[in-house]
Amino acid sequence: MRRLLLVWWSNTGGTRALVEAAVDAGREACAALADASSDLELCAVRCDRVAPAALLRADAFVFATPECLGSVAGPMKSFFDRCYYPVLDALAGRAYATLVCAGTDGHGAIRQVDRIATGWRLRRVAEPCLVLTGAQTPEQIAAPKHPDAQALARARRFGATLAAGTLAGVW
Repeated sequence: MRRLLLVWWSNTGGTRALVEAAVDAGREACAALADASSDLELCAVRCDRVAPAALLRADAFVFATPECLGSVAGPMKSFFDRCYYPVLDALAGRAYATLVCAGTDGHGAIRQVDRIATGWRLRRVAEPCLVLTGAQTPEQIAAPKHPDAQALARARRFGATLAAGTLAGVW
């Protein structure tokens, strides 16, 4: 049994919708592979509920976060702070990818995840899935987010690719 763990946080619903789309597509992709879906456990867990033991059980990861002030969201940073040292030197070589929902940039959050993944010696297996909402004012930033069909389709392709690759042992 292979395991793909999606660790996520969402402040306004955008990242959560993208994660749900990725998970749905990942399950569909694996089910289409000759009933191999039973060979992959695809878990999406909010970051405040992830313990180091869950990381140790996973073969691959997706770290999904909104960008907040040019960085990962606070709860996601807390997850990394809490789990970093307990699994240091135990995750080397495992696969990861990043999903970021941001207003107009997103690259600060991507760089931060990449730096942490480098410390864990993870290897990036896909380009980050970056969805921009265009939110710039305080009201827009705080408003609930509803990714459009194009953004959800990108998240679905991202999830299907990562699930199929994890199931096949490509990474």
